[in-house]
Amino acid sequence: MSVSVVIADDQEMVRTGFRMILENTPGIEVLADVVDGVEALEAVERLRPDVLLLDIRMPRVDGLEVTRRLCGAGADASPDGYRPRIVIVTTFDDDAYVRSALTDGACGFLLKDASPALLVEAVRAAAAGDSLISPQITVRLLRTLASGGLAALRSSEPLTERELDVVRLVAVGRTNAEIAEELFMSVSTVKAHLAHVQTKLEARNRVEIAAWAWQSGQVGG
Repeated sequence: MSVSVVIADDQEMVRTGFRMILENTPGIEVLADVVDGVEALEAVERLRPDVLLLDIRMPRVDGLEVTRRLCGAGADASPDGYRPRIVIVTTFDDDAYVRSALTDGACGFLLKDASPALLVEAVRAAAAGDSLISPQITVRLLRTLASGGLAALRSSEPLTERELDVVRLVAVGRTNAEIAEELFMSVSTVKAHLAHVQTKLEARNRVEIAAWAWQSGQVGG
């Protein structure tokens, strides 16, 4: 089944480039590309994409506000629980932007100089419920979130040693496939552990799990 995508960016060349990359990737379908946040909100309501690629600085409504409206703490899901997975793709490597986007529910953050392969990987990760962040900001970002950019999470019950092993690797930016290889388990087992951890922590996404690991001293340095 194809992953459906809407692209929102006010620069035509960027939209065209992203569309070309994604439309030439098997298993990904671009439903629309739009020029601002208002059109992004309308496209999500009309087309219900799996993934929404969002620029930050756009006319009328910016990408951060779109993220808040669709996925933030006060956002209303549709009656069937639908919410798009949001990946921010921006020129601006700014801690405040990163914190705002991810604490409001975005599940990916890429810089526009990322490779086409990384863009595709971010879309696929988002559709699968995972997160992908540009490697150059991952550890810095998580430290920032842990030091005050994210409300502290508390576990409703203790994590098992195997769950902690998985969480520590998530916190240093490993993908599910890399975690599976390092811990000698299947990718499906990694996902099952993360699902249990997410429930125990009441975390909204992988990024919050990773930030918890930094907050609670599971990783350091």
